[in-house]
Amino acid sequence: MNKCLIFCFLMFLFISCAQKSIEPSGKINGLSFVSINKLVAQEDIDPMKSVNANWVSVIPFSFIPAKDNPNLRYNSDWQWIGERLDGSQKYIQQMHKAGLKVMLKPQIWVGRGVFTGFIEMNNEDDWLVFEEKYQEFILEFAKMAEEEQVEMICLGTELNRFVVTRDRFWKGMIAEVKKVYSGKLTYAENWDCFDQVTFWSNLDYIGVDAYFPITQKEEPTKTDLIAGWSAHVAKMDSISAKYDTPLLFTEYGYRSTVNCSMKPWDYSKKAEISEDCQVRALSVLFDVMWSKENFAGGFLWKWFPDHKDAGGPKNDMFTVQNKKAETLVKEVYLRYN
Repeated sequence: MNKCLIFCFLMFLFISCAQKSIEPSGKINGLSFVSINKLVAQEDIDPMKSVNANWVSVIPFSFIPAKDNPNLRYNSDWQWIGERLDGSQKYIQQMHKAGLKVMLKPQIWVGRGVFTGFIEMNNEDDWLVFEEKYQEFILEFAKMAEEEQVEMICLGTELNRFVVTRDRFWKGMIAEVKKVYSGKLTYAENWDCFDQVTFWSNLDYIGVDAYFPITQKEEPTKTDLIAGWSAHVAKMDSISAKYDTPLLFTEYGYRSTVNCSMKPWDYSKKAEISEDCQVRALSVLFDVMWSKENFAGGFLWKWFPDHKDAGGPKNDMFTVQNKKAETLVKEVYLRYN
């Protein structure tokens, strides 16, 4: 091999290693799997395969009593099996055995259901205690993830005030995780503040929980929905270009109600059930995002075990199970697999 060929080969290797890219074989067609108080059985996995999902997010939990309380706890005996380290590990083993790739997505639950984006300590001492516990939490799961060859870790979910005010901690923690874990990394920020994160270039994907308000109409047409996505797509493309990092919907989905695309994050109010509105909103989301070159894919919120008893035409929440939208997801995930 002459010197010119050697130089070209080395440059190809350097560019290939340095460049961030989406999945080479297609999109991440993911489902957000609900952690439960039992182990995963094959009958829980088969329906996920039947809708052509190729990824699943496994979601363990830690807890703090209040948004300003630094005493984070995890792996407690009173937690459900799927929320703990041992249960998550067994979930991952079963998912891998079935041929599904895994994003491990450790999360915090705040007492009384307070939004995690509001977590903020009252003083520096409390911040340091909280940060030490949070890094311990993430590193323990990262070490398990490396052992199980988990394909991706999401380092946090919707932690806006924690992320914005403690930027140095996050960059340091990312460096520590990379010492023990060799897979892909992302972080899941809420749709309205993902542009405030400053460490996207330290990660492999810009993670967005994509509950964007798309329209003010209760029963919008496809044309209405496409127009409503325009500004959001432009903003995401701008951030993706700024950090030279592809986009990933760490969560996305709509309730099966008439107003599902107005405030998709709001599940607190009853609304008239409409499977057609859920299908229409998801269809446009797929049309707008899934073909984009800088978009890696996403994780549909959410998917329950015991598939035969989940969702259904009387269910007004996010799951597509046993609803018209399940067929749509199956078709799209097959097309982009």
